[in-house]
Amino acid sequence: MKDMMLYDRDFPAFRFADDPFSMMDHILSGEPVFDGQFRMPAVDVKEEDKRYLIEAELPGLTDKDVKLEVKNDVLTLSTAKKEEKNEKDPKNPLKFLRHERREFAFQRSFELPDDVDAEHIDAQFKNGVLTVALPKRDVVPAKTIQVKVA
Repeated sequence: MKDMMLYDRDFPAFRFADDPFSMMDHILSGEPVFDGQFRMPAVDVKEEDKRYLIEAELPGLTDKDVKLEVKNDVLTLSTAKKEEKNEKDPKNPLKFLRHERREFAFQRSFELPDDVDAEHIDAQFKNGVLTVALPKRDVVPAKTIQVKVA
């Protein structure tokens, strides 16, 4: 049985603008290189009798910010939080006294065990916690066929 192997855990994607000099500009701006845009959510994976549960802490996000996708027996959780901008009045931009919350994106992928019923996966988002229920299906044991010698 697969053990819900976690991908992208220790290697955050470094997402800067398409301009190849944006990383250097970011470093020279005095802002920390590893700021909030590299946040990864804390995730717990549990196994129960009839299902697996994945619980991810996603404070500050809503259900509309979260994307779940199952492809080739891999469940991928991703999101992107955009930075707040004052688009109503471009002449009067937002003036922060302190600005620690920035836009960020992340992606976490889990290899699904063979006994997960991918057609009936359910997800709920409440109080900043995403709970994904992965129901187990009955695994039919392999059938043994006798080979006759002629």
